[in-house]
Amino acid sequence: MNEIESTFATARQKPNGTSTAVYLLLIFMAFGLFQAIRFLDDGPVDGAAPARVTPGAQELPRVLLSLITVIVTARLLGTAIQWVGQPRVIGEVVAGIVLGPSFLGRLSPAVTEFLLPESSMPTLEMFAQLGVVLYMFLVGLELNSDQLRTHAGSTVAISHASILAPFLLGTLLAAGVYRAYAPPGVTFTSFSLFVGVAMSITAFPVLARILTDLGIERTSLGAVALNCAAVDDVTAWCLLAFVVGVTQSNLLGAIMTLVLATVYISLMIGLVRPGLTRWLRVATGTPLSNESVAWILVGVLTSSLITEAIGIHAIFGAFLLGAIIPHESDIARSFRHKWEDVVSTMLIPTFFAFTGARTDLGILSGPFDWIICGVFIAVATAGKFGGTVVAARIMGLDWNAAASLGILMNTRGLMELIVLNVGLDLGVISPALFTMMVLMALATTVATSPILRRLVHLERST
Repeated sequence: MNEIESTFATARQKPNGTSTAVYLLLIFMAFGLFQAIRFLDDGPVDGAAPARVTPGAQELPRVLLSLITVIVTARLLGTAIQWVGQPRVIGEVVAGIVLGPSFLGRLSPAVTEFLLPESSMPTLEMFAQLGVVLYMFLVGLELNSDQLRTHAGSTVAISHASILAPFLLGTLLAAGVYRAYAPPGVTFTSFSLFVGVAMSITAFPVLARILTDLGIERTSLGAVALNCAAVDDVTAWCLLAFVVGVTQSNLLGAIMTLVLATVYISLMIGLVRPGLTRWLRVATGTPLSNESVAWILVGVLTSSLITEAIGIHAIFGAFLLGAIIPHESDIARSFRHKWEDVVSTMLIPTFFAFTGARTDLGILSGPFDWIICGVFIAVATAGKFGGTVVAARIMGLDWNAAASLGILMNTRGLMELIVLNVGLDLGVISPALFTMMVLMALATTVATSPILRRLVHLERST
């Protein structure tokens, strides 16, 4: 080692002129070699055409520009919306709508085509779908099954009431709008069931963020709200899985889908979860290696593929695998830390942009459409808020706590948009109804923070 160091020391002591001369000689030799290659070149072999750039390579700059546009717009509007006391996700959703046909598409179609060209949308859709799958896995990791068992009695009762009431009201509303807003060929059963499920969603991650922003996540209200939202999510996704099965097949096929889904859930809970728990005990205290990340991702994609094959959508498989991994395990925490920023910063804003491209406020052309949109917002709020408040009062909560819980459960956010995109992809809802329910998701989520702040202030002042 000393000989090597002395050699480098000697080299450093040599005059700079020698290094310059060697460098120039190398450049001259490279230029001479290039000229020799050109002299020997006698054209393509047998007149063969030169290789052409593939369409995928030509599309790459457009996709990169689209991703830059989506991320920058989402960050700017997400930060701006936080200044007025709203969660960042609202600004990110608005960013998607701004970039879509409702705003920028009307203001300047040429700019829209340049920033988000139609040719890049299939690639963005794949980014969006992958982002939603990984996001649902992270949502599953957030579930604390031990805490759910601790508050099982009151939590399940309140949560199921907050699902049942909007579900029933949603199916009744579906009967009134079926002829006007159902796509051709869609049965009333599929349409009404989907509208009912869409009305029943609560956004567990957004709710958790709002509680954290207000500093009440560790209070009794915060604990009950998180548990209710977790049970709500699990139940709502199971309902969605059933509705997807009904939509994609006949009644016998739907029953088979439900049976297969039940078997798969049982296997995941009965066999996979104990195996994961034993593996995590062995891995406790060790950092999350690249190999572990790879196998977890393989598990997420495999579970998603299985549920997609069963007929209950890939997102349910990702959510289920996340839910059976122990909430406080080292691997769960490490995986959230490693992947949450990538998913929330790039992939989910891409999903919002894709959703915004499908949301066209211009479809709601007449007063009747806007009245029906207002009815959807009112019915969704009445069902979710009313069902939660009545159940909470029966379980012994006072009026202020029950109202606060009702407002929190009325938060829909990103989870609602995921469900709506599933419905639009299946052809169960029309683009007009999709737009109305996107506005419903925005309105119910925007209303949460200011009303809850007022209720919490009243609670603290009494």
